[in-house]
Amino acid sequence: MNQLFIELYLDEDVDVLIADLLRARGFKAITTQEAAQLGSNDENQLAYAVKEQKTFLTHNRNDFERLAEAYLASDKEHHGIIIAVRRQPYDITHRVLTILNHVTVDEMKNQLRYV
Repeated sequence: MNQLFIELYLDEDVDVLIADLLRARGFKAITTQEAAQLGSNDENQLAYAVKEQKTFLTHNRNDFERLAEAYLASDKEHHGIIIAVRRQPYDITHRVLTILNHVTVDEMKNQLRYV
């Protein structure tokens, strides 16, 4: 892969302010609203993130742990999933920035991380 920095795709349950805060710090982030994916089911949301080569940020732990396991079991690749505990947007942003500043695109591939 020729890209160093992770780009994020935010699930519709993630506050859009987080995308703005990340972009203000020079990272690429897109929301489900901006991608015209609002209302898509979880499988389609992850498939969109894979197609766009983006790491998926969500609060939906149960469903996306299950999807990550399904991808692993079927030898499908994704570009990483970050599961965030519900907190204030600035706190989530700070925690996500730790990953974005220390983990490359290649290192994030097929990873499931928690913040």
